[in-house]
Amino acid sequence: MRLANKTALVTGAAQGFGLGIAETFAREGARVALLDLNEEAARRAAETIGRGSIALSGDVSQAADVERAVASAIQAFGHLDILVNNAGVSHRNRPMLEVSEDEFDRVFAVNVKSIYLFARAAVPHFRERGGGVILNIGSTAGIRPRPGLAWYNASKGAVNLLSKSMAVELAPDRIRVNALAPVAGETPLLATFMGEDTPERRAAFRATIPWGRLSTPQDIANAALFLCSDEAEMVTGSVLEVDGGRCI
Repeated sequence: MRLANKTALVTGAAQGFGLGIAETFAREGARVALLDLNEEAARRAAETIGRGSIALSGDVSQAADVERAVASAIQAFGHLDILVNNAGVSHRNRPMLEVSEDEFDRVFAVNVKSIYLFARAAVPHFRERGGGVILNIGSTAGIRPRPGLAWYNASKGAVNLLSKSMAVELAPDRIRVNALAPVAGETPLLATFMGEDTPERRAAFRATIPWGRLSTPQDIANAALFLCSDEAEMVTGSVLEVDGGRCI
């Protein structure tokens, strides 16, 4: 098992990419804390996964919730090896000036501020242990942006660059930091990206991907597994595009 004896905290883990990552990590031997705003969904997911998984609830944009989640995972497992910042939101696809200030604030709070909050909560623990792994879920939106998603694109561009900045600063502490840049996938956010979920819109999205399909949670989980495993010990500061050629 590639994550035997490892422990991980995955945010936004009750569905979509986060759930796929949590399931795969557990299958590969890790004990996983699944954090989600939807406490009941997180509990159901943890019960289904089993293998020592636990459910945590909280808002990743709130410092008290983040600190409590990290402390709870450490208390339950004894230590923490891996942090996956997966939770994310988007505004609906629309002209940039039609996005409200509240929507803008929420996108940056969940997608960007959460990484800052989790770094404050988890990095001291990783330093005490002599190392750790942080994986941030960015997006192809931060590399090759789509129209109608200006503020979401910007938030994911920040995630991609922030991951590189963190990697450089934390390397002396033996803390590896990488990011994944998934193309649009079969997750609850897809309808938000498209603005309207119709067969025609889906076909138009697929047409922009040379590989000919959207991403799946398992695609993202497979890449996350590699970057969070000891096999990637020499990989830090990378933004791995899991995009079927979208960014070429």
